[in-house]
Amino acid sequence: MSIAPLTGKGLESVRLADARINLWEGSVRSSKTVSSLMRWLKFVREAPPGNLLMTGKTERTLKRNVIDVLTEWLGPSRCKLIAGSGELWLLGRRVYVAGANDERAQEKIRGLTLVGAYADEVSTLPESYWSMLLTRLSVDGAKLFGTTNPDSPAHWLLKDYLQRSSTWLDHSGQLLRSEGEDRLDLARFSFRLADNPYLSTAYIDALSSEFTGLWRKRFIEGLWVAAEGAIYDMWDEQRHVVDIIPPISQWLCAAIDYGTSNPLHAVLLGLGTDSRLYVVSEWRHDSRQAHRQMTDAEYTERVREWLQEVPVPASRRPDGTWLRGVQPRYMIVDPSAASFRVQLHREGMNPVAGNNAVLDGIRTVSSLMAAGRLKVSRDCPALLAEIPGYAWDDKAARKGEDKPIKMADHGLDALRYAVMTTRSLWHSSIPLAIAA
Repeated sequence: MSIAPLTGKGLESVRLADARINLWEGSVRSSKTVSSLMRWLKFVREAPPGNLLMTGKTERTLKRNVIDVLTEWLGPSRCKLIAGSGELWLLGRRVYVAGANDERAQEKIRGLTLVGAYADEVSTLPESYWSMLLTRLSVDGAKLFGTTNPDSPAHWLLKDYLQRSSTWLDHSGQLLRSEGEDRLDLARFSFRLADNPYLSTAYIDALSSEFTGLWRKRFIEGLWVAAEGAIYDMWDEQRHVVDIIPPISQWLCAAIDYGTSNPLHAVLLGLGTDSRLYVVSEWRHDSRQAHRQMTDAEYTERVREWLQEVPVPASRRPDGTWLRGVQPRYMIVDPSAASFRVQLHREGMNPVAGNNAVLDGIRTVSSLMAAGRLKVSRDCPALLAEIPGYAWDDKAARKGEDKPIKMADHGLDALRYAVMTTRSLWHSSIPLAIAA
């Protein structure tokens, strides 16, 4: 493949990245990853003998975000991941590969002596793992290169590392040097979307329109800002609520947030012929309001009855009545509701555990709403009542955590499961550039 030469801030960051810790942070698609990888390859070629490491939140995300890119650049003879071995051969050198998705991950690198490391999505790594990684870089001249998207302004990476950099190429492109006892041997490179000279204006405009509020400030403007206020701040009833559903090309799923004392909320998601997602119908049982709890078998029967009675869009009979009954491809269930999934399986309803990546799910739903690609039928009053009040937890934000308030969110959890778990089915029809 052909690789366009680095220019501007990307080229300048590669020239300046000679500190012990070198971190590229900021907007998506801003060329920060490409710049960091160019510098990493130069280091791998020139570094003295010793152990090298590439790490990320999981080995899968590391492969997708970084290793696949390197393989495309260099070819499989110069970049080859040995499946199941935890090793990558890069430019003739062995590089250890490790995922770090929880506090126990530090055990994977305990005892290693490293001459160099590359870290993908640093803000998603456990702090204990990051601290251990820095202690492993004990060889004279050892260096770390890494990337991150912005997070909360209370995040440990910003407070304890980035804000203590001795070299900072800031968002405007100004080079700042700092000295003092609290300064680290750390070079910080801050990127905005506009720093990628190879993006077209049309692409930048499209990507910018897919983010609003928190996500726009972080992933377009490259700012470390707190999660506060309404989560779906782009929600507009006039824009997003529909009375008439167009023909559905694919019934993707019925997704269920399970509850016994709490409500059980199910939503039906379809892909329209107009390349939009539609929440067509909902079913909800609140045991507190009904003064009656249901068993898993009763829930299963009621969900089946609900799906059999859903009117099929654009399918009126000659007498004016609707054709009814849909069979979604998947029954997606709250991942914690194991017993309910067993009951659905017994009834032949093809249950799968929902994808419960909360922030990724919220971001994906937000992007769909912002782009006008997700609509909700007016026949879903409970879900419609929840959306405007869905808000970030201020107490969690003060601790550097992004969490929604756990209140009146059962339909929203079901919607998130539906959208995230079926993404591979709808993504080619509704392309959104939402990867971080």
